[in-house]
Amino acid sequence: MCGIVGAVARRDIVPVLIEGLKRLEYRGYDSAGIAVLNGGLRRLRTTGRVAELEKLAQAERFSGNVGIAHTRWATHGVPSERNAHPHVSGGLAVVHNGIIENHESMRRMLRERGYEFQSDTDTEVIAHLLHDKLKTHPDLLSATRAAVAELQGAYAIAAVTQSDPTCMVVARKGAPLLLGLGEGEHFAASDVSALLQVTQRVIYLEEGDVAELRLDSCRIVDEAGETVERTVHVSELTAAAVELGPYRHYMQKEIFEQPGAMANTLEMVANAQSISPHLFGAEAADVFAQVDSVLILACGTSYHAGMVARYWIEGVAGMRCTVEIASEYRYRESVPDPRQLVVTISQSGETADTIAALQHAKSLGHAHTLTICNVPESALVRQSKLRFLTRAGPEIGVASTKAFTTQLGALVLLTMVLAKMRGRLSVERERELIGALRHLPAALQQVLGIEPAIENWADRFTVCQHALFLGRGIHYPIAMEGALKLKEISYVHAEAYPAGELKHGPLALVDQNMPVIAIAPNDALLEKLKSNLQEVRARGGELYVIADQGSEVTEEPGLHVIPLTDHAGLLSPILHTVPLQLLAYHVALRRGTDVDKPRNLAKSVTVE
Repeated sequence: MCGIVGAVARRDIVPVLIEGLKRLEYRGYDSAGIAVLNGGLRRLRTTGRVAELEKLAQAERFSGNVGIAHTRWATHGVPSERNAHPHVSGGLAVVHNGIIENHESMRRMLRERGYEFQSDTDTEVIAHLLHDKLKTHPDLLSATRAAVAELQGAYAIAAVTQSDPTCMVVARKGAPLLLGLGEGEHFAASDVSALLQVTQRVIYLEEGDVAELRLDSCRIVDEAGETVERTVHVSELTAAAVELGPYRHYMQKEIFEQPGAMANTLEMVANAQSISPHLFGAEAADVFAQVDSVLILACGTSYHAGMVARYWIEGVAGMRCTVEIASEYRYRESVPDPRQLVVTISQSGETADTIAALQHAKSLGHAHTLTICNVPESALVRQSKLRFLTRAGPEIGVASTKAFTTQLGALVLLTMVLAKMRGRLSVERERELIGALRHLPAALQQVLGIEPAIENWADRFTVCQHALFLGRGIHYPIAMEGALKLKEISYVHAEAYPAGELKHGPLALVDQNMPVIAIAPNDALLEKLKSNLQEVRARGGELYVIADQGSEVTEEPGLHVIPLTDHAGLLSPILHTVPLQLLAYHVALRRGTDVDKPRNLAKSVTVE
């Protein structure tokens, strides 16, 4: 959730560190800091934005050739300057992502050894422990290896010390960290986007790796203490891909990138006449032949994608499908099924709860695993037997948009493959669905054209404190996603219900001050939904309906309607998502909230 940037170079690396932090702001944070070696250890911290840290650095004439920087999202201790990273011990500084679970016992031990704590964080334990280990170890690398052996939990660590001012050491276990390779300079970061300004050559560290970075060398030691070579990747991302361009916010940019993101995700089937299991990996045909049910594990928006997929997988492929919130799954007594396909869904591939859920499933004997993800070298992708990359491109806004719709595109493909392998997808139906997928980017582009009508709706939501979202069947999860988006970025309290549940409680909330947003696709449940809408009208509720053409929902006082294109059939949930994204965005604009960096939230949730 936090962001790390580090550098070892012959030039002043402060601008590099600051720019790296700016590119990591999307991850969410409440404080920022930087430490450099320049005739000693110097440190700056602030509870403001990175721009404020930059001003402080300029005012202090901050410079150095070796340094580390950090954006913190509070877990242990309130957001404050004293809890901000880097944390120091003597002439040593540390930044850290993750959670150290045994920090309390370590704190007691270190206090007994004479160390005084200045913060409430678990990270300060690492700083003092490293300082202590340096007393008995010859260098920072060996001291770090000894220190992390005593830590329990998840961590990505970067450390520098004035006793060796040409070196930075990093370590990784359970939290993402990568190295950037330059000419006579080396870098580290928690996300490749932070390093695109200086290099596209990166190494993704494996679990338990510790690395020593110097001007002309990069040494990686694995958990067993052996020096190892890791693969060098050339990132396909460019600095321009993570720039805002002509848009006001990244969320707006990413909403409008959805047609292109979907086209990229579906590129392999756009010109095909049939669909193949090899879309999910070389072993997919063998794996899919051995499974008879599906378990989907995900969090947040990705969980909503899984809920939509349950309707597809059961209805089209005829396979039993269970969807679980990843953070709940690993803490309950479940019944393992070795013939179940375990599907994990994540935008970042570093979601701690989802990684832990996958590991738990595997420990129960689930060998058939598939990850749907947007990041090729992420932990989830590396830990799964099969994978599908959504190719949405970098998503900077905390509220997920294009990652969600491309996940749905990937899940349609999975549904089709499973259905075909089970003999439930005729040649005619397969070609029909491929044609619909081929048309999907254009259909998304057309839906984006309703933005002016959505803006008119948003004007009416500005003063609202609550909202109710309704959907039926496969569109109920889309209602849930719409409510989540409104909550995330506008801070309007929103709830979603299956429309048929209105009379079982939520109807008590409906009055003229409670806007009700309903999704009305032209499907088999339309008439029942219309009855539910009448229940709202009869109680004086104000209705806002996203309707397919042909749904015959007519606008009148108290009933506002935005018609979409013709009903998209199986793909309808994907199209109905976009208006709800636009509504949340424009309501947030009018309420003056921080759209891309909503309070208390982070993009990559890398702690439990």
